[in-house]
Amino acid sequence: MNPGGGLLLAHGFLPFYAESSTAMERIYLDHNATTPVDPAVLDTMLPYLSGEFGNASSIHTFGQRARAAVETAREQVAALVNARPQEIVFTSGGTESDNHAIFGVIHPASSPLASLHVITSAIEHEAVLNTCQALEKQGVAVTYLRVDRDGLIHLDDVRGALRPGTVLISVMHANNELGAVQPLAEVGRIAAEADVYFHTDAVQSAGKIPVDVQALQVDLLSLSGHKIYGPKGVGALYIRSRTPLRQFLYGGHHQRGFRPGTENVAGIVGLGKAAEIARLSLEHDAARISRLRNTLEQGLLTRIPDSYVNAAHAPRTPNTCNMTFPGIEGEALIIALDLKGLACSTGAACSSGAVEPSNVLTAIGLNASEARASIRFSLGRHTTQAEITGALEIAPAAVAQLRRLSPTYQK
Repeated sequence: MNPGGGLLLAHGFLPFYAESSTAMERIYLDHNATTPVDPAVLDTMLPYLSGEFGNASSIHTFGQRARAAVETAREQVAALVNARPQEIVFTSGGTESDNHAIFGVIHPASSPLASLHVITSAIEHEAVLNTCQALEKQGVAVTYLRVDRDGLIHLDDVRGALRPGTVLISVMHANNELGAVQPLAEVGRIAAEADVYFHTDAVQSAGKIPVDVQALQVDLLSLSGHKIYGPKGVGALYIRSRTPLRQFLYGGHHQRGFRPGTENVAGIVGLGKAAEIARLSLEHDAARISRLRNTLEQGLLTRIPDSYVNAAHAPRTPNTCNMTFPGIEGEALIIALDLKGLACSTGAACSSGAVEPSNVLTAIGLNASEARASIRFSLGRHTTQAEITGALEIAPAAVAQLRRLSPTYQK
């Protein structure tokens, strides 16, 4: 904060656009970052934060009631992705699930690490990219598939990347920044034909579009509770039966030994209920949210000159819109929008006062300036038409103001 009436940012000084926003109606369009806990999910969780406090591994009545609740949740999560309940392992979230899937397949007991090869994409979440980079330091070869302007991998590149030592393909279902949905069923067929394990990070697709582990032919799938209106700190990993996954943690014999440790019963119950609601409301939610997203997108294109949608021609999750507004800094725009009561995000990672351009956006061909001028809007189950109307009033004015202050933007 600057006493002169603005904010000091990595790229300059941003004057205040409004007084305190605490009294205004706020608009939340950052559901890809996290979602609010659904009231029905909270109601389901509350007993397990008070009277139903049993350890799900205890054999007495308290423990058995907790065990029954956990197993119900396992069935609910399995139903969301068309798996069998025994194939679902609860974790602390998507990051742990991604790590377990990849490190579980790639380990010295299977073959010398230097002889192993992994295929992934250049636009994976850091939970996958950083895990693959850790494997590279241990001698594992990793191929990072390129993507086109719409953020999609090419199937010929997948086939061409296969080699005798390939043991795993890990490709996300939907990208967190673009919403682009990869052709996973086709990748699954390639993996099956090559007898290679196939993992997908479905954190951004589960609950938004149909996810069927049988149709996609995946062996491993990651999902997270807080992306589907469940609590933070809980997720799940689907492990296809007979997939020889190495144990990731060591302790007791919980969850068939795949994930030892006392179960987070309240969190698991919440994830289960969130999965059930997502499954039952998916078709309705997707249609409604898609209409609102399209209204927002077209409205911004009309009201903001020189703007464009990234991955516009790709199949996308119905809630996600990533747009570039040349001539502005995304960091400054996010703060300006927040001061007006609109929450959204950039794809940039902030570190030590410097903003690096999004690797996802540069991978699809944007230069550093364009990537830094890009904003992600992600709608949710409770987004209203009135909020979209409000966003269409707030965002164009903020962009216009920043462009007037920009030394680089020219009409």
